Amino acid sequence: MANYRDMRIFQFSQSALARKIALWAVSIGLLFFGFLSNVWHVAEQQWFDTHQRDTESLIIGRMVKSRQDGIFSVGGLTGAGVTTNIQQDWISSNQIDNQYAAYLNKHSFDKFSPYMSQTGGQGIIFSLLDRPIPLSPQIKLWSFYVLTALLSAIALTAIVSWFYEEFGGCVAIFVVGSAVLSQWLTVFGKNLWWSLWAFYLPMIVVLYLLKRHRVPSNRQFIKFSILIFISVLIKCFINGFEYITTTLLMMVTPCIYYAVLDKWSGHQYVKWTLVAGLGSGVAIFFSVVMLCFQIGAAKDGFMDGVAHVIWSFGKRTYAEPQDYPEVYAASLEAGTIGVVVTYVNGIFFDLNNYLSLTNAFVSDFLLKIRYAYLMVLFIVMSALLFWRSKKMMAEPQQQSIALIWTTWFSMLAPLSWYIIFKAHSYIHTHMSFLLWQMPFTFFGFAVFGAAVLVWTKKTESPQG
Repeated sequence: MANYRDMRIFQFSQSALARKIALWAVSIGLLFFGFLSNVWHVAEQQWFDTHQRDTESLIIGRMVKSRQDGIFSVGGLTGAGVTTNIQQDWISSNQIDNQYAAYLNKHSFDKFSPYMSQTGGQGIIFSLLDRPIPLSPQIKLWSFYVLTALLSAIALTAIVSWFYEEFGGCVAIFVVGSAVLSQWLTVFGKNLWWSLWAFYLPMIVVLYLLKRHRVPSNRQFIKFSILIFISVLIKCFINGFEYITTTLLMMVTPCIYYAVLDKWSGHQYVKWTLVAGLGSGVAIFFSVVMLCFQIGAAKDGFMDGVAHVIWSFGKRTYAEPQDYPEVYAASLEAGTIGVVVTYVNGIFFDLNNYLSLTNAFVSDFLLKIRYAYLMVLFIVMSALLFWRSKKMMAEPQQQSIALIWTTWFSMLAPLSWYIIFKAHSYIHTHMSFLLWQMPFTFFGFAVFGAAVLVWTKKTESPQG
């Protein structure tokens, strides 16, 4: 009898493992091919082909400079082979083309203008990979796209897998579907500059730490702080301080879920706040110091780096317009509410890529699925899930409530950037819609999937 029971347990564990492997394979495949070549036509093709080609060209420029003068020349900073200062005069389309041509044709630069607002770790890594690989530049560049798209797909699949383990296959399908259909994830997925996976790394670390250690010991808190430090340091090294407030709030989003699920005490809240704050704070400090040294190597010293960091922070937030070039005046004077409204009205998914209609109203307001529509949908689904959860057993009921709380907390992650870095958000409406996927839409669609699941199956009443 015992042997039969052991065999059944073994078969069940094998079946569960097979389902999980299948989930990872399907999710990675769907995301990878979408990121690499827009195979699902989620984004308009020309947009996909040219999106953020200007910033990516700075990585290409770094590889040319590394091949020419060494990986750590000009402090290892990314940049462009132009005579102008790209901090003041951004590169033109012709200069962007010249960057790619120089790399692909093995040319060199006479001049190099570094971009000094990011450490450029991704440029250093690609330069390290570029040097020993005995292939043509064309094949190497394609390989770098494959690597970046694959890492991005793996990172998002790790998040999908967490939803699968917590809520089951139905919810996981909704989450992976939202990632595949997001035009913003698609156009960013293989970009060498943005290295999308790095934004999600701290959140993934916290997700699985908390899942495996629901009641951590004091020694484990030290371990957690070190792991958070490493993950945030990697993020800052790979793509700098891009969307840093969103990354940090995304990182602590799992804490909200487990805090509600496990009914944390005030003592636990304080401990986790200290762990997250200490680990991420030290990582950011190290990254700022590193950037200042890099700028100092490219200019006249460490204090030049400090001055540039302060100047760069000011132009992205709420500095006085008169202290900056006129080109930044409109963004610094812009109203915060207006900036947020712009992003709320952004497009998540465009059905016009699949349908051709002449009715302008239908095309603009019905076929373009806007984030405002998703917010309304998530509110309705949150209400339905909460209502239905009253008829659930205690554990799934608490899970549903925790998911709802976490979803609406996660909305603070994108909002933090739109509000704190208002000036940056005002200018960069061609890219910052990406932040809604960090991780608000994932949790929103998880609520959607959970609501559909509980309303389409018989629920057990809670025991009194």
